[in-house]
Formats: sequence, C-alpha cells, structure tokens
Amino acid sequence: MIISRLAEGRSPVARLSLLVIGLVVAFGLPWYIYPPVALDVAAWALFAVALDLLLGYTGLLSFGHAAFWGSSAYATGLIAIETGMPFYVAVLGGAVVAALIALPIAMLSVRRTGIYFAMVTLAFAQLIYLVANQWRSVTGGENGLQGIPRELFGVDLSDSFYLYYAALPLILLGLLGAWRIVHSPFGRVMVAIRENPARARALGYPVDRYKVQVFVVSAFLAGIAGGVYAVGHGFASLQEVYWTTSGKVVVMNILGGMGTLWGPVLGAGIIVALEDYLATADIDAVGTVTGAIFVITVLLFRRGLWGTARHLLRSRRNRDGAATVPDEEPLTQEPSPTSAPQA
Repeated sequence: MIISRLAEGRSPVARLSLLVIGLVVAFGLPWYIYPPVALDVAAWALFAVALDLLLGYTGLLSFGHAAFWGSSAYATGLIAIETGMPFYVAVLGGAVVAALIALPIAMLSVRRTGIYFAMVTLAFAQLIYLVANQWRSVTGGENGLQGIPRELFGVDLSDSFYLYYAALPLILLGLLGAWRIVHSPFGRVMVAIRENPARARALGYPVDRYKVQVFVVSAFLAGIAGGVYAVGHGFASLQEVYWTTSGKVVVMNILGGMGTLWGPVLGAGIIVALEDYLATADIDAVGTVTGAIFVITVLLFRRGLWGTARHLLRSRRNRDGAATVPDEEPLTQEPSPTSAPQA
C-alpha cells in the first residue's frame, strides 16, 4: 500500500516522500558515480522533463529540442567567455536566448499537429545546426566553442565535484518550475489540449496560444539544462544541436514514462549511466544497446518504466479496495457527474 501511494504520488504524504527521496538521490549522486557523469545525469534529467511538458502533458512530439539545448550551450559559453560573468548568469542568459529562438518556431509549428508538427520542429532544428556549423567565427564550427570557464563569483570550480553542487540549484529550480506548471490551472489546460483540443477550444481556451506558451517554457528549461551541460564539459559542440540529441531525449521520455515528470528523470539516469558504463567498458555499441532497450520498452512497457509501475500498483490497489466491499452492501448513491476527480 505504501509503495503504491509513493508510485502514484497522489497524496501529500506520498509527494513529500518522493521529494525527500529525490533530494537524497540528487545530493548523494556524485558520491556514488563519477561527478562529471552525475552532472550529465542532472542536466539530461531537466532536459527530459522540459520535453515532457510538451510531449507528455500537451501531446506535441518535438524532434527539434536539440536546437534549444544547443543554442543555450553556445550562448552560455559566449556569455561566460566574453563577459566573465558567473556561470549562473551565463546559463540563465543562454536559457533566455533559447526561449527567444523558440518563440517564432513555436508560432509557426503549432499550426500543425502529429507527425507534421514533429517534422516542422526537426526542420527548424536542422536550420539551427546549419547556422552553428557555418558561423565559425562565433561558434567555432566543427571545432566547437572551447574554454568555457567554470567560475562563480570569482571562485574557480574546476573540480567537477564542487561544480555539481554549485549547478544543482539551477537544476532543482528548473524541476520545481516544471512541477509547479503541471500542478497549476495552466497544467490542467495542457492536459485538456492533449486529450481533446477541439473540446478545449470549444470551452473557450485559445489552444494555439497555450501551445506556444508551453513550447517557449519547455525551450527555456531545456536551455537551462543545455547551459549547465556546456559549463560542465567546458565546451559546446555541433553534437548539442544535432538531431540525434533530440531523438535521445525523446527516448528518455518513452523509457521512463511520458506525462509523469518522475519518468523522464528515471529515463535520463538510465540512459546516461548506461552510456558511461558502455564507454568505460570499451563497448562500441552504444546506439545498438540503447536502441534495443527502447524497442523492449515500447513492446513490454507501453507506459514507460515509471508509468507502468504506477499503473500496475494503482490497479492492484483498486482490486484490493473492491475486494473489501461486502457483497450485501450495494452502493446506494451514484457519483455525481459533475464531481471533480481527486488530486
């Protein structure tokens, strides 16, 4: 029963318990795995959650989020190198750049749905990739933007262990922002758009405007993640804006479970840790292994790992609850059709 409530996260106690567990894992992560890998896990987790706002909660599949992750990485590096400002300021500046780039893309993309929306976002992302590759005087072209400093108010954070804890507040604030959005009236409208856009529009909600707003917010959070990633590695490369980066974060969402928030975090941790393990073991088949995991997940865990676990525990709890109702006590009152679902 306790495990079921934790997986569902519906009650305040369950949410608080999940929060405590998540914070313990976040603060203890660099003690158990290599600190640079821990920072990668944190950055990719926020990136996956950012996409989940668009994919899992609004029902819009974007294959172009690498444009925002990568553009923020370049912008963060340029701000840090040219101005010498603390990396907090550089990362937030990069996130703003990502949001500004996302705004016109969103206004043009939300007019399409389904696979057409995905292809339009992919086309714009490839355009950003082309600009980054050709604008060598700014981005460094194929050599990338190197020498991004790790300074915070004059303190040199060359040690990745201390950099992790310095960057962690940005990641946690981004995750908190995503959680607050999902559990707000705005988040309810997002889910309504995902379930039935026509009905949401009939109820008076400007669907396209909401889609643009979600898209921009998602890009901003992806920008924070991309900026932290660039600072952690000390450089920004074309790989950050390449389409495979967009595909990777989609796989993280599907693996962990879309529309759950915790699922993308779990998926990011699994993929990043697996890639690090395979690279350390000198196994040159990262794409093959992650692809096989993706196929297995799609076939066996249609809701993702977290989503499937939550669904099974919820079904079991419902069955146990039904079994405790005596047969001689029929229901005397039908639920009101206007009653709101429990939070």
